[in-house]
Amino acid sequence: MTTAIITPALVDLSLEADSRQVATRRLAQLLASQGRVTDLDGFLADVSARERQMPTGIEGGIGIPHARSAFVAEPTLAFARSKAGVDYGAADGPAHLIFLIAAPEGGGAQHMTILAALARRLVHASFREALATAPDAQAVVDIVTKEVLGS
Repeated sequence: MTTAIITPALVDLSLEADSRQVATRRLAQLLASQGRVTDLDGFLADVSARERQMPTGIEGGIGIPHARSAFVAEPTLAFARSKAGVDYGAADGPAHLIFLIAAPEGGGAQHMTILAALARRLVHASFREALATAPDAQAVVDIVTKEVLGS
């Protein structure tokens, strides 16, 4: 059985974090609480190593920290909304919509497929607006499932 890549338990609509490290840790804790990540610090080290290669902030107020890691049990997407914004290194300023993509070490193709599909949708203001105004976690899951995963 395949588990949903994103569930309401993996969504935080009121993230409070003053740095990308804190924001990423909060999202990773959601993954760990759902059994998607087996070693929180090990996974965060992998995300941090990826972040050092190149910042994961993209234009439009988006952060997409991501990593392939031996500590990921299954491909997973977590989402947070931050009113204050978190600096993920984008030229146009802080991220208000943050996605954490976690993929198992051997699952490279799936990780890239999710990342590419997400990036394609995020260029559309309507998609960003829908996420920014989603009334609850289930609405976010429904939007992402339909728009990114095509199901």
